[in-house]
Amino acid sequence: MRLWSLHPRHLDPPGLVALWREGLLAQAVLAGRTRGYTRHPQLDRFRDARDPVAAIATYLAAVAREARRRGYDFDVSRVRAERTRARLRVSDGQLCYEADHLRAKLRRRNPAWLAGVETPAAHPLFVVVEGGIAEWERGFVRKSK
Repeated sequence: MRLWSLHPRHLDPPGLVALWREGLLAQAVLAGRTRGYTRHPQLDRFRDARDPVAAIATYLAAVAREARRRGYDFDVSRVRAERTRARLRVSDGQLCYEADHLRAKLRRRNPAWLAGVETPAAHPLFVVVEGGIAEWERGFVRKSK
């Protein structure tokens, strides 16, 4: 599961579709509707929100807007109705880490898409703060010795 902190416009078509599906899975986990992925570290930041289900619904709404902008027809009826005005924090270090991760994926999958990731923006749910790579990446980043 990868719930990008990057703006969905940076994702190529397969990445955007994968984000939608993984976001819907995250919504089911946070709403208690599935037993899988309940301990996935990328859900930690949503669990820390005042209303985790509203936070993931707000996240998914922005993904759906990007999909609609591209002419895709994602089933927005699958997104919970509750939304939040609250924003989650993401560090600039995390955004840089994710941009590098996405660039590596795009080099293999869709090199033409790389130009869109030169200056990455955050997903609209997030406000950028100064800092390093997020603690919830702990399972994905090798710690230096």
